[in-house]
Amino acid sequence: MKSRDKNNQAPRGRNRARFNLRGRVLLVVCALGLCSVSLIGRAAYVQLVNRDFYQREGNERFVRNIEIPTSRGMITDRNGEPVAVSSPVESIWCDPQELLKAPDRLPELARALGEPLDTLTSRVSQRAEKEFYYLKRRINPDEAKKILAHGVPGVYSKREYRRFYPQGEAMAHVLGFTNIDDRGQEGVELAFDEWLRGTPGAKKVIRDNRGRIVENVDLVRQAQPGKDLTLSIDRRIQYLAYRELRNALISHEATAGSAVVLDVATGEVLAMVNLPTFNPNSTSLGKPDAHRNRAVTDLFEPGSTAKPLTVAAGLEAGVITPATIFNTNPGWMPNGKYRTTDTHNYGVLDTTGVIRKSSNVGAAKIAQRLENRQFYDFFRKMGYGQSTRSGFPGEASGLFPAPNRWSGTSKQTMSYGYGIAVTPLQVAHAYATLANGGRAIQPTFVKGERNEPKQILDPVIAAEVLKMMQTVTEPGGTATQAAILGYHVAGKTGTSRKASGGGYSRKYLSFFAGVVPVDNPRFAMAVVVNEPSQGSYYGGLVAGPVFHNVMEGALRLMDVPPDDIETWIAAQEKADGKRGLAAVPAAAIPAEVHAALPVPLPGDVQ
Repeated sequence: MKSRDKNNQAPRGRNRARFNLRGRVLLVVCALGLCSVSLIGRAAYVQLVNRDFYQREGNERFVRNIEIPTSRGMITDRNGEPVAVSSPVESIWCDPQELLKAPDRLPELARALGEPLDTLTSRVSQRAEKEFYYLKRRINPDEAKKILAHGVPGVYSKREYRRFYPQGEAMAHVLGFTNIDDRGQEGVELAFDEWLRGTPGAKKVIRDNRGRIVENVDLVRQAQPGKDLTLSIDRRIQYLAYRELRNALISHEATAGSAVVLDVATGEVLAMVNLPTFNPNSTSLGKPDAHRNRAVTDLFEPGSTAKPLTVAAGLEAGVITPATIFNTNPGWMPNGKYRTTDTHNYGVLDTTGVIRKSSNVGAAKIAQRLENRQFYDFFRKMGYGQSTRSGFPGEASGLFPAPNRWSGTSKQTMSYGYGIAVTPLQVAHAYATLANGGRAIQPTFVKGERNEPKQILDPVIAAEVLKMMQTVTEPGGTATQAAILGYHVAGKTGTSRKASGGGYSRKYLSFFAGVVPVDNPRFAMAVVVNEPSQGSYYGGLVAGPVFHNVMEGALRLMDVPPDDIETWIAAQEKADGKRGLAAVPAAAIPAEVHAALPVPLPGDVQ
């Protein structure tokens, strides 16, 4: 029994001998140590040796460069009054990938945005692979705050700027407008877009897994605000022109109209109005046809407003003098197979009479005395057939064909404004050149921009033509309604039939262009009314009153002294039924008239 027990005990002892617990523990410790060393080495490699790669990968997930928006420069009129300003707004955007992870929140978001659920779902689903999508742009910050208050995952806001135009429709065509990204689309906004826009900044930020900014890391680029721009436009004269042109279109049931006012001495555009117009503050800007600035883009045959230039060309060439006599009997003359006719038989007229009575026959007889090249070169240097280079986007050059393209009747019809095409700005510029002693100045929309004048016409001839044009607004002329009490007004009417289907229709264009005051010209203005259908269609009766009302207000606003005091006093005497200068109370005389009087009035303090 004992021997059996011994035999049984022997194997157990050998098994214990073979099992080396200490060795196994040592082996495990060594293995763990090697793993630790490997992990530490790997960590050191990742963080010290190859850290750029992993830092870049981490940044791709949490670090973002975001744009710092900047405001567009303010536009002011010549007196510093704002006419275009940028207001801060918010735009709601989302990360479609994150938003679609919470589809149960879409109905709540749709109600907050004020749009149908199916529309929102469709919009977001179509961009499921994107990380950025605008949900609603350029809204009031308070409205944006209400939307964000719902806490819908993946929905955020972004600061932007929206353009606001205080003058609305009255200055829409000059200023133009900006698009949803605040880029200029028309008018001055487009012409000076780079100047006004500025440069957005950029900063590096860290976002959390919900897209929220948790840390500003670095300023990448400083935001540069847009520069301000001061226009030559006077908003008061602009509104006057807008109001009076609108009244004319309503009373005569016309389809469209344009008006341009220039400062004679500087070439600055003081007002430019077109109708129909649009509201640049509206999200829907109306018909695109209403966006164009007709005063610089639309062409028309100027009709009789071209006659003063024909007279000036004859005087410069020496083929006529102010005293030259023209026999216009019997009120018409042949022009190939056609006739050049006057509205009446004016009989014998001198050069001044040709302008005062607006005689087509008289203008044609002057053109007959001019060589083709003389006639063509004069109109070209007065700016017809070429851009005024005002810098306004889309400005048309007009049409004044070279002599080698004329037919046998061309020069005769061009002498009274048919067969050529001009813009209202070109007409105003040509009249401003006559008023400026024959010095042409390139028009500008920027206050203080001084373009060098170019002497293109003898000052004596320019003054003679201006005096002839003065008779148009005086008794016996065709535009007495354009006369302004206390001021000498020089101008010219125009009434032309509209071209249609290779001929001329029974629709008309009514014009008046003029200068005031004659003795020291300050303003030149051109007015065009398209297709008047109610009442008269003659330029003196349709466009003349617009000129009168606008210029009368502009002279008062700009404190321009009168150059016809005697007529003003005579009108006062007639109104009061009294005689003599002493009958006019000093208090009843405007300050500018009072200051210009050569002798003190009764009641003045000596």
